Amino acid sequence: MKLKGAKVLITGASSGIGEALAERMAGLGATVGLVARREDRLADVLRRVQKRAPQSRMWVGDLGDLEWAARVALEAWDGFGHLDVLVNNAAMPKRRPATELTDAEVEETMRVNYLSPVRMTLAVLPRMLERGGGWIVNVASLGGRLGIIHEAAYSASKFALTGFSESLWIDLRGTGVEVRLIQPGAIDTDIWDRPGSEPPLYDGPKDPPSVVADGIVAALGSEHFEHFLPDNKWLIDAKQADIDGFLAGVAQMAKR
Repeated sequence: MKLKGAKVLITGASSGIGEALAERMAGLGATVGLVARREDRLADVLRRVQKRAPQSRMWVGDLGDLEWAARVALEAWDGFGHLDVLVNNAAMPKRRPATELTDAEVEETMRVNYLSPVRMTLAVLPRMLERGGGWIVNVASLGGRLGIIHEAAYSASKFALTGFSESLWIDLRGTGVEVRLIQPGAIDTDIWDRPGSEPPLYDGPKDPPSVVADGIVAALGSEHFEHFLPDNKWLIDAKQADIDGFLAGVAQMAKR
C-alpha cells in the first residue's frame, strides 16, 4: 500500500518499535496516531512526528483497560476520518518462573498483549469492511512461536495473538481487509528492563527497533502474512522438527 496520505494508528508508540515505526511512517507521508501510557515520552515522539506529519495526534492511557482501548480505536477513526492501518504493537513483559506467577500477573499480561489488540481490531473492523479495505498489523514475538524461559505469561499472550491473527486472515480473505503478523526476535528496546520482571536470561545480540519498523513497512507491500524480523524462522523449523529434543535443550540452557 502507499503510505503517503494514509491514516495509521500505532499502540506502544512511546518507545522502541512503536516509536521507530511512527517516525518511519510519518517520513513516508502518513498521518500517525500514537497510543501509549507514558505521556511525557509519547509527547516527545509526537513533537518529532508532527514535524513531518502535522495532523498526527496522541492518546494517553492504559491498554489494559479494554473499554478504553476499544474507545481509542474509534476516537482515532473519527478524528482522522478513517484508519487505513491499525498496528497493535504495545506489549508488556512478565519474566517470572511459571511456579511463581500469580493469577493477576497472567491476566494483566493477557489484557495488554492479547485482549487489547483484539478489542481494538474488533472495534474498527466493521468500519474497514464497510470501506472495503484496511490493514491490521499485529506485532507478536518469536515468543509467539516458541515458549521462552521464564516467560510463560508473555509467550501465552503472544501465542494467542498469533492464533487470532491466523484465523483473522482466513476469515477476512477476499474482503479487502488485510492482516499481517510480525514476529520480532531480540530487539533492543526497554522491554528488557521494565520493572516488575526478573532480569532476562538472554544476553546475546539485539537488533535495533528500525529493523522491525522497516520490516512492517515492507510487510504492507508484501503478499506474505507472517514476517520474522530479523529472519529467525530457522528456530521455529528446528523446534517443529524435534519438539521434545528442542524443549529439552532449552531447559538445559536454563540451568546454566
